[in-house]
Amino acid sequence: MATLTSTKWPVPQRTTNKVLFACWLAILAEGYDVGVLGAVLPALAEYKEWGPLTPLQLGGLGSYALVGMLVGAMTIGTLSDRIGRKKMLLASVVIFTLTQLGAAFAPTPEVFGLFRLLGGLGMGGIIPVAAALTIEYSAPKRRSFNYGLMYSGYSLGILVAALVALALLPTLGWRWVIGMAALPVLFLPVLAWIVPESLEYLTSKGRRAEAAALADKLGIVPFVEGDWAPARSTDTADRPVGWKESFGALFSRSYVRPTVFFWISLFCGMVLVYGLNTWLPAIMKKAGYDLGSSLTFLMVFSLASAVGGILLGRAADIRGKKLVLVVFYLLGGVGILLLMFPNNILVNYVFVALAGVGSISTSLVLTGWVAEYYPAHARATATGWALSFARIGAISGPLIGGWIASMALPFQWNFMLFAVVALAAAVAVAFIPRVPAASGAAPEAGRRVAVSSTTTSN
Repeated sequence: MATLTSTKWPVPQRTTNKVLFACWLAILAEGYDVGVLGAVLPALAEYKEWGPLTPLQLGGLGSYALVGMLVGAMTIGTLSDRIGRKKMLLASVVIFTLTQLGAAFAPTPEVFGLFRLLGGLGMGGIIPVAAALTIEYSAPKRRSFNYGLMYSGYSLGILVAALVALALLPTLGWRWVIGMAALPVLFLPVLAWIVPESLEYLTSKGRRAEAAALADKLGIVPFVEGDWAPARSTDTADRPVGWKESFGALFSRSYVRPTVFFWISLFCGMVLVYGLNTWLPAIMKKAGYDLGSSLTFLMVFSLASAVGGILLGRAADIRGKKLVLVVFYLLGGVGILLLMFPNNILVNYVFVALAGVGSISTSLVLTGWVAEYYPAHARATATGWALSFARIGAISGPLIGGWIASMALPFQWNFMLFAVVALAAAVAVAFIPRVPAASGAAPEAGRRVAVSSTTTSN
C-alpha cells in the first residue's frame, strides 16, 4: 500500500476552502433547478393553458430533467477525466442554467419538458465533477465532512426554490419561479477564477510541468507527483491514462462487487430523493394541507437534509461511512413510513426532517464514498457512471408518485413504497466492502488518504 511521502497534508486550507466554495455554489444552483419543479408542480397541475395535466403527465415532467441527468452524469463525468474537471464543471453550469430560460418561456408542456431534459445534461454533470474536485483537495480525515458541507448547497438550493415559490407563485406565477434558475450564470466568471484544474487530471495525462506550476500557485508544499498520480504498473506508468483504463477499474476484480452494490444503493437513494422532492408538496396537499403548508414541508425536508448532510459527513469520518449509511437509511425509512398517519403538524415536520436526512443526506455521503473509494484516475468516471445508473431510480421516483395518483390510490401508498425503497438501500450498503478486495491494486485510500489509521476505517 502506497503512502504519503510526507505525513503532513500538503494542500493549504485556503485552497481547500476555495474549491469547496466554488463547488458549493455550483451545487446550490443545481439544487434550485432540481427542487423548483416540486415547488411549482401544484401550480402546473392547475395551469389552465396546459391542462388539466394528468398525474402521469406531471410525473413525466418531473422525469425529463432526470433523463438528461442520466446521460450528463455518465458523459460529463467521463469527459472530465479526459479533458479536464474545471472545464466540465463550468460547461455544466452554463448548460443547466441557460436552459431554464427556455423552460420558463415554454409555450407547451412538450417544449417545457425538452428544455428540462437539456438542462438535465448539465445538472447530471455537476455532481461527479464537484465530488471529484472536493475529494481531491480535501484532507483525508475531513473528506466526508467537506463533501457533506459542499453538498449542503443541493438541499439549500431546494430550500431557496421553495422560498422563491412562496414569494412569487401567488403574484407572478410559475414561469418567474423557473426563470430565476438562470441567474447563477452571472457567477460563472467567479467560478472560473476560483476553481483550479485537477492535479490528478494533469498528472494522469503526463502534464508534469503544468501540474508543478499549478501546485506552486496553490501553495501545495511539498508537491510530489507520485502522491497525485494513480497507482499503476511499471510498464504503464509513463503513459497517459485512457478512458478504457478509467472505466475498466470499475469492473476489475477489486472493484466489481463494490460497483454493483454502490449502483444499487444509489439507485434506491435517488428514488427517495427525487420521488419525495417532486411529490412531497402535492402529497401533503392531498393529505389536507394548503399550498403554503405543503411548500413548508418541502422547506423542512431540504433544510434538514442540508444540516444532516454536514453532520452525517462528520459522523462518517469518525465512525465509518458504512455504519452511518445503513443506520440513517433505516431511520429515514421509518420517518417516511410514519408520515402516513394523521399526526400533529409539528410531529410531521419531525418525520419529514428525518425523511430528508435519510434520503438526501445519506445519498450525498454515499456519493462521496464512491468518489473516494476508486483510484484517482477513475474517480469522476466511477462517480458519473454510478450516478447515471442511479438516475434510472431518479426517473422512477416522480413516475411512482404519478402512478399512485393516476390509480387513485390513497396517498399513504407513497410513503409505504418509499419506506420499502429506503430499506433496500440500507441492505445494499451493507454488502459494500469497507475496502476493495486485495488484488495488488490498493484503493485510493491507500495513497494520499493513508495519513492516519482513521482514514482507512471505512
